Amino acid sequence: MTEPYFRPARADDVFPFASALGDHGFFIDRLHRQRNGLGALFVAWLGDRPAGDVYLWLERAEEEPIRRHLFGVPLLTHLEVHSELRNRGIGSALVATVEHYLSEEGYERVALAVRTDNIRAARLYRRLGYTDWGHGEVVCYARTTSPDGRVQEDAELCHVFVKDLAPAMPEQRIRSIGATRRC
Repeated sequence: MTEPYFRPARADDVFPFASALGDHGFFIDRLHRQRNGLGALFVAWLGDRPAGDVYLWLERAEEEPIRRHLFGVPLLTHLEVHSELRNRGIGSALVATVEHYLSEEGYERVALAVRTDNIRAARLYRRLGYTDWGHGEVVCYARTTSPDGRVQEDAELCHVFVKDLAPAMPEQRIRSIGATRRC
């Protein structure tokens, strides 16, 4: 089997990923944010096939409790693997790619939110070393863009998990949210 390949997304990834995974508006929005240094969209390819994606949110958290308790902590969001390619380690490798990127950029911690009914995802994150943040559940909002361009926002009750990253090298400095990023 071909090994998956992981990298920051480029503009020419939008069509193949939107076709394979849906929500064209999501990919356009996240690439726009990436170009403006507000995050990083990472994609996984399996040969010439889109396999999955994950977005690293580097802006202030939208949810007040997360802003208050995890100020300045990047958020891993929208981890998605093509349904036919799940359980092959692609999701874990995407998470590891983001964690490596964050460590290189000088971050010491990362967080994420997962719906309370998504038991499989929560189990994956725990296996990858994420732990409950200790401040209860949070209402998060998932946005999807329909093919006609309408944006729908749905409230979701979520668990929040955090992970301490490997210590940064001494020459690396801690970067703040919103700083210019290389992607």
